Amino acid sequence: MQSEKLGFIGLGNMGFPMARNLQKAKFPLFVYNRTAEKAAGFLDSKDATVCHSIQELVENADIIFTMLTNDNAVKAVYQEIIKENIQGKLLCDLSTISVATSLEICATIKHKGGHFIDAPVAGSTGPAADGTLIIMVGGDNSAVKRAGPYLEKMGKLVKHLGENGKGLATKIAVNSYLATIYASLAETMLLADKSGVDRKDILEIINQSACGSGATRIKTPMLISEQYPPAFALDLMLKDILLAKAAGADYPVANATIDSYQKAQEAGLGSQDVIGIINYLKQL
Repeated sequence: MQSEKLGFIGLGNMGFPMARNLQKAKFPLFVYNRTAEKAAGFLDSKDATVCHSIQELVENADIIFTMLTNDNAVKAVYQEIIKENIQGKLLCDLSTISVATSLEICATIKHKGGHFIDAPVAGSTGPAADGTLIIMVGGDNSAVKRAGPYLEKMGKLVKHLGENGKGLATKIAVNSYLATIYASLAETMLLADKSGVDRKDILEIINQSACGSGATRIKTPMLISEQYPPAFALDLMLKDILLAKAAGADYPVANATIDSYQKAQEAGLGSQDVIGIINYLKQL
């Protein structure tokens, strides 16, 4: 069966490597980014076409993926998308946004004869490049099945969780948990520092024990080097845990975690990696 033509909008730290994996799989690919320089890596490719507008991309693509930063960015892009003929096209939003915004967009897309799934991802820039993200999907069975061959090139696990909105509800809950892990891990490092325990030693023990995880292992090099370039920015984690709060996560640990991340952002650390919260906590 011939591949459908794919479109990808949003070529940031996550979107670029995800689109690159679709390109590597030799699917017909059209890409667009508001800041044109971020699409430069596709300009010399025989397997991808850089579009100069959302209109151009929508006209050419059968299935369109979007990977954007927040609700406002997603709304702005979809306002442009729905101006075009989307009859029969499948729109797949990979962003982490509110369930309410996603469902509103979904309803509009379906009213115009298109199809829509929410498919937020777990994993940062490394898994995005490796094609080993975990993709949480909400939508109709037929739409999810149609997107499946392409999602599988971007993730190691594609999990259909139910109707539209369920993918996002799951991702928001997962990131609420992840935020507490990173804040707690940062506090543990500071306690080790005060006690004269080498970070390499305690991180080896953590990573080899029941309390270790992929989350702790991936941040280990940053904590040892004390350099925090953004694989997943603190600003984005704060956005996600505030989405969790709005969804009903009014719990003691969740509220304390939000407070720490908000204060870290106010201290100017939002552009650092999420584990850079340690630089705020060590000032307390």
